[in-house]
Amino acid sequence: MTASAKLDHALLAGILHRQQGVIARGQVIRCGMTERALLYRIRPGGSWQRLLPGVYLAETGTSTTDQRDLAALLYAGPGSVITASAAMRRLGLRTPSTSDVDVLVPAAMQRQSLSFVKLHRTTRMPDLFCVSGPIRFAMAPRAVADAARGLKDLREVRAVVAGSVQQDWCRIAELAKELDEGPMPGSARFRRVLAEVAVGVRSPAEAEFCDLLISAGLPMPMFNARLYIGDVLIAIADAWWPDAGIAAEVDSRAWHLSAEDWEQTLQRHALMTAKGILVLHFTPKQVRTEPAYVITTLRAALDAGRNASRLRVRALPATA
Repeated sequence: MTASAKLDHALLAGILHRQQGVIARGQVIRCGMTERALLYRIRPGGSWQRLLPGVYLAETGTSTTDQRDLAALLYAGPGSVITASAAMRRLGLRTPSTSDVDVLVPAAMQRQSLSFVKLHRTTRMPDLFCVSGPIRFAMAPRAVADAARGLKDLREVRAVVAGSVQQDWCRIAELAKELDEGPMPGSARFRRVLAEVAVGVRSPAEAEFCDLLISAGLPMPMFNARLYIGDVLIAIADAWWPDAGIAAEVDSRAWHLSAEDWEQTLQRHALMTAKGILVLHFTPKQVRTEPAYVITTLRAALDAGRNASRLRVRALPATA
């Protein structure tokens, strides 16, 4: 069976090339393909496949991530923008693994979520967004905020929000604006984590360490404080108690990006120790499963540190 003689092969080939083999029904019709020819292509065992209602992939086999993202946009309609984890992935931010593609659509849009596509009707369609070929996706602050609202696990919310600030993709003020202007559902965990980040917490492990300090009634440190002697930066400490001259590091190989980062952590310890700072190291596992040990060690160190001579260390808060 062949396509209609009216089929514009050049136009069809151009669309498929630009859209990585993904095409919407309206585009197929504009190319002059008949309904019968389209049905022939997407039949069982045909050369095309249906990804979503009215959206097709002009090849067999498993669709790629880019093809699924593009299919989601074509299904959602003109002006739609990918957000949340799918947008974070495209930006290169760490995010929980998911096969869902979240898409922002105008509030008047009546189309429903389906299969791997989650539609979010909003009156706050982004004025600015990123573009990669035909794929449109939200900028980091909006993507992170939308992802945070959709996550149910507090540790995942911490990883998404704190990670975006740690990697300099978002500023706290930008996320606070998204929190204030965005929808209320799902915002409680986002609000809690943003408050943690505002005092310097930059990882899920540090957040759990902070929770433990609060529950034990220990004095709160400066998180991710920049420590100077004179004008020389000697370290950025995960937690710093200036009155006691004590730094605590919550060391996680999973959070450090490479073996080189891990070595830098050890070098930072050596430099702080050489300057007279007592450095305590705890693993995230110890914080979770041996809280009594962590608290006892910290309390003893803080009590002893208050009797020590003050160090000539100047501390600046974490950058926002």
